[in-house]
Amino acid sequence: MGWFRSQMWKVLEWKDNSTDTIVYRFPMENDDEIMSGSQLTVRESQVAIFVHLGKIADVFEPGKYKLTTKNLPILSGIGSVFYRGESRFKAELYYVNTKQFVDCKWGTSNPIAMRDKEFGVIRIRAFGNYAFRVVDAPKFMREIFGTMGEYRLENIEGMLKNMLISQISDTIAESKISALDMAMNYQEFGQMVMSDAREKFAAIGLEITDFNVINISFPESVERTIDERTNLGILSDQMGTYTQKKAADAMADAARNPGTAGTIIGMGLGGMMNGMMNNTINSGMAAVNQPAQQQRQPGDKFCPECGASVKATSKFCPECGTKMAQSTANCPECGAEINPNAKFCPECGTKIK
Repeated sequence: MGWFRSQMWKVLEWKDNSTDTIVYRFPMENDDEIMSGSQLTVRESQVAIFVHLGKIADVFEPGKYKLTTKNLPILSGIGSVFYRGESRFKAELYYVNTKQFVDCKWGTSNPIAMRDKEFGVIRIRAFGNYAFRVVDAPKFMREIFGTMGEYRLENIEGMLKNMLISQISDTIAESKISALDMAMNYQEFGQMVMSDAREKFAAIGLEITDFNVINISFPESVERTIDERTNLGILSDQMGTYTQKKAADAMADAARNPGTAGTIIGMGLGGMMNGMMNNTINSGMAAVNQPAQQQRQPGDKFCPECGASVKATSKFCPECGTKMAQSTANCPECGAEINPNAKFCPECGTKIK
């Protein structure tokens, strides 16, 4: 049986038929040995690691290898034994999957607090997906999976998700990005988070290859304010337009809810508008009546050529330029000063002889 078992491991390979296995330990019992000259196959997106007594010995990249003392320098020195003229090795063999694991989900189970320059301290929720792969298999083995028989995506997703959520909070705090900027620039914000998270992933032998923000949700009050600003077409502090819209909304509410506090508000706004309209009308009427009031002033004279009203002190008509005669005559009926050539009094109409 010992001879048969030693012959079993002349071909070492792993055909991965799963979509979520990150590390696979080749099935060998405690007494199993690897014969010198065995064939090791490492496929693309795989790395093979030999471990002896819990320590990493030799690492193989993709390719086909004939195991000898030349390409097993570490294992040959510490773990080889000779039996019937053959060199054999006692070791464990691990295959690490280095392909990309895509569409991994992340999301905020609890809201993230952020300080926004426009809305103050608010809490946001977000979710999306990311992708990663193993780039340093020995480091990943030392830091994460150890000597587990099998390591799947579900074993590490929770840890990576927490790392990303923590990084999102750090990125928001360090960049001082506003809520509106995040809501309008998902892709740019995702790139910032991915860039900041690379160092944390590299520390455990991983590389984050993609990070996407699918949705960021804000408190209802903040979303309502953003919607109102969008409807007005403003993103800056144009408070005049904003106040006018709020006043118009209050009047509309008052019209829909007669007999309520909204009616009182609506009446007040309506009175203000009526006062503004009355002032406008009165100002217009005053402007219309002003020329009429200026047509007749005590002591004014009339031009003998065009009949225009001329001030008593004027020597020429302001309309036609006719030189005004210095009148010393008076109407016998009303006593008004009249032109000596006048045939009727301009004030009372008495015929002048």
